[in-house]
Amino acid sequence: MSHPMNSFAPPVEPRARFTDLLAAEWIKLRSLRSTYWVLALASLAAIAVNLNAVHTDLTYIDHAPPPPDGLPAYRYDPLFHGLGSIAGDLMAIAAGSLGAITVFGEYTTGLIRTTFAAVPDRRGVIAAKVVLIGGITALAGAVVSTGSFFATNAMLASRHVGLSITDEGCLRAVLGYAAIVPVCALIGMALGAVLRHATASIVSLVVLMFIMPLMFGGDRYRWLKEIGTHLPLSTVNRLTLNPNSSATMGKYAPSVLDAWVTMGVWAIVAVAVTVVLVRRRDV
Repeated sequence: MSHPMNSFAPPVEPRARFTDLLAAEWIKLRSLRSTYWVLALASLAAIAVNLNAVHTDLTYIDHAPPPPDGLPAYRYDPLFHGLGSIAGDLMAIAAGSLGAITVFGEYTTGLIRTTFAAVPDRRGVIAAKVVLIGGITALAGAVVSTGSFFATNAMLASRHVGLSITDEGCLRAVLGYAAIVPVCALIGMALGAVLRHATASIVSLVVLMFIMPLMFGGDRYRWLKEIGTHLPLSTVNRLTLNPNSSATMGKYAPSVLDAWVTMGVWAIVAVAVTVVLVRRRDV
């Protein structure tokens, strides 16, 4: 027979399901309207930048000057101009900032204490953040990449210099241009977990994405060049390189496989850093 006092035991709360955690993170993100509006506007601006770049080139394509004696005629590269680095950089900073805000924002407001009081499973909470932010930024990256590729090449079709997605290197370029966006978001999350400060996180993101590549350029020292080619945005530069153009990344350029692996390693390390720090550090 059970003890009479057992009838007064408090009911056991059911463990939060992963879908519940995703729903909670979605509610938090929706409450920060400025963050996802920034990502949406950045996506539209990135497509507009790529379209404008190709539209500006149409006049040059129509009236290209003859090549100097002994040199081959210039061949227009739709991948280089249609999936431009300026638009890619814009998406990188927007996605990275969104990822950082979702982490340091909760520490700044103190909401993280409420979150972990309601859901002690910190790994589950971070996993939900990773899936949500990664999914949203992957969607944004796919929209920008596919929209830019098909729209710019439709513009170029009348000039007979456009490309098809089935042409060599095109599918790889579109996938790489899209994949770097969620990778930057995950890196932003890791920086937010490490620094827990708005300004420090965003400045560190800018340094990693845009300043460090300037420090590790040139072909004189192989070890410096290889560090530079394994930085996040260098991977997408390799993946979007048109195999049928004369452009190269210089000496010691990484292979396509190396670029994919490097991008994956950045994503995995960023997630691991975020999970470990949030689990082990006090709130």
